[in-house]
Amino acid sequence: MSPSLEALGIDRMSVADRLALAEAIWDSITPQIEAAPLTDAQKVEIDRRLAAHRANPQAAIPWEQVEAAAFARLQQ
Repeated sequence: MSPSLEALGIDRMSVADRLALAEAIWDSITPQIEAAPLTDAQKVEIDRRLAAHRANPQAAIPWEQVEAAAFARLQQ
């Protein structure tokens, strides 16, 4: 059985402390996720996307354009 937020006292922590804890937990998991091999479905999807890009490279949108559009939407 997994420990609960209440049993660990996390529910009594401030929001800032809980966010810091969540970030620390995520940071501790990330290296293991990155080291995990891709599933067959993930490999198929990557190959599909790469083939689509090679067939129509002009359809790609540069990151700077995507970022600028996202920030523009936030300003509205």
